[in-house]
Amino acid sequence: MEFNSADIQAFRDIWVFCEQREGKLSDTDFELISEGRKLADERGARLVGVVLGWNLGDEVRELGGYGADEVIVCDHPLLEVYTTDAYAKVLCDVVMEEKPEVLLIGASHIGRDLGPRCAARLHTGLTADCTHLDIDMGCYRKFLEESSTLDLAAVKMDMEDKNLKMTRPAFGGHLMATIICPRFRPCMSTVRPGVMKKAAYSAEMAERCEIRRVPVELSDGDLKTRVTEVVKAARKMVDLIGADIIVSVGRGISRDVEKGIALAEELAQILGGGVVGGSRAVIDAGWLSADHQIGQTGKTVHPRLYVALGISGAIQHKAGMQDSELIIAVDQNDGAPIFEVADYGICGDLFEVVPLMIEEIKGVQKTGLTPKG
Repeated sequence: MEFNSADIQAFRDIWVFCEQREGKLSDTDFELISEGRKLADERGARLVGVVLGWNLGDEVRELGGYGADEVIVCDHPLLEVYTTDAYAKVLCDVVMEEKPEVLLIGASHIGRDLGPRCAARLHTGLTADCTHLDIDMGCYRKFLEESSTLDLAAVKMDMEDKNLKMTRPAFGGHLMATIICPRFRPCMSTVRPGVMKKAAYSAEMAERCEIRRVPVELSDGDLKTRVTEVVKAARKMVDLIGADIIVSVGRGISRDVEKGIALAEELAQILGGGVVGGSRAVIDAGWLSADHQIGQTGKTVHPRLYVALGISGAIQHKAGMQDSELIIAVDQNDGAPIFEVADYGICGDLFEVVPLMIEEIKGVQKTGLTPKG
């Protein structure tokens, strides 16, 4: 039967493309499977993970532990290393055969390359860099109540709408846009790593998960490029998403940028090997590299402890860190929005406050106690 993306009644189930590197799944896969489970429950559908690679073993069953009902495995020598041609062909082939209603892809380097190529071949829409997803209108309305300034009483909504609501930053992060794809399927979305919360792992669910290996039709003639060698560069990048402790700096360090960053680094280390992040203003000014950015246009983090130094707390920044377990904010402006989400707030000059914090922590450590975030 010919594939028709406009025949929306023919599509079913929620799919997640799960990216593996050298046979190892990533935390982003588990985050998306966890989110996919929520969407599948809202839709009354099955959740399916799709993994492409070569010599893939039973390790893919781990996806079941986070909510997948089934994992489809596409195993072929030409899928051992990612290439756009091979992965796009195989993923599109299985989508055309099985017809999922929703297809989620992590917004990694691979996902950002693969997603648009597949969307074009499937003649459907793709919403990139999403930070929130809903199908159920009640859940979406609750999200708007908590996260927007809309007067919902004045907004007419179709509460029976079953389209995937894909929310992402727009206009440089100054607005949030919710996008739907009502005429074509599958609804496709790339989702930022670290945005969705990973569910607790269940060994029982993993055991129940069905693993299905499907035949792959792929030959050298399908490929325009071939990877002959993979060389890993030893570039040091900050791991914000995996960090338990983050100390972030904002425009408040402008008086002495070098000293402000040094204080943040010292505080992060003395708190227990934390890392330094930054607001968009800091990255735009070139004071820190882009891999330090936290917020809607950067990374979304959930550390045990988040310390904000000289960050006013624009909504774009708060969206990227407000789910941290404990938030401490230091800012000179007692009306700064950052204090709205902070568990503890200190109104003062960070160049005076942070040295006192460091001195106090060192004093506690000398007693043999370790401060806990």
